[in-house]
Amino acid sequence: MKQSTLAFFKTNSFVIAIIMAFLMLLTRGSHVLTQLSLPDASLALLLIGGLYLRKALWFGVFILLATAIDFGAAAIDSIQAFCLTPGYWGMLPTYAVMWLAGVWLSKQAEPLNIVKYALISVLATVAAFIISTQTYYLFSGRFPAEGMAESLQHGWEYLPSYLSFTVMYLASFWLVAKVLSKPSIFGHSAKA
Repeated sequence: MKQSTLAFFKTNSFVIAIIMAFLMLLTRGSHVLTQLSLPDASLALLLIGGLYLRKALWFGVFILLATAIDFGAAAIDSIQAFCLTPGYWGMLPTYAVMWLAGVWLSKQAEPLNIVKYALISVLATVAAFIISTQTYYLFSGRFPAEGMAESLQHGWEYLPSYLSFTVMYLASFWLVAKVLSKPSIFGHSAKA
């Protein structure tokens, strides 16, 4: 029976969850947990989680982990608390967009088709950016009470880094998944 590495990960949710949690801690908590300051991989990890873990329970686990990291970082370094306002809760729909994009991809005949994967990754990341930015500007209490039309004028200078880091992680994942799915490279045959 042949089983590619990719198929292994599709059937081993716990292994994926451990890897994702480690990467989330490494990148999201990097500002207080390590000397390295890696860009946050949370958005990419949530799309990947939706792609492979799919279940709402796993989504809840990663929301709790992200929140625990944020509040833990704020407890260690008060500067990290700047974004912990009522607008912070806009991260829930932000993360849901990424997770649901991954779930949608998981239901496709070829979830790692480059065109489909790239298009959904970029669209979901831009939607996540708009949601997170707008909920922060509208509900943080740090800006004058403006309506949606006025708040849409703010925050766009952060889109290039927001998009590029997430796309960088998602492209790296895609490359690794494609390499690992090649049975000639990593495939093993076992006799039943």
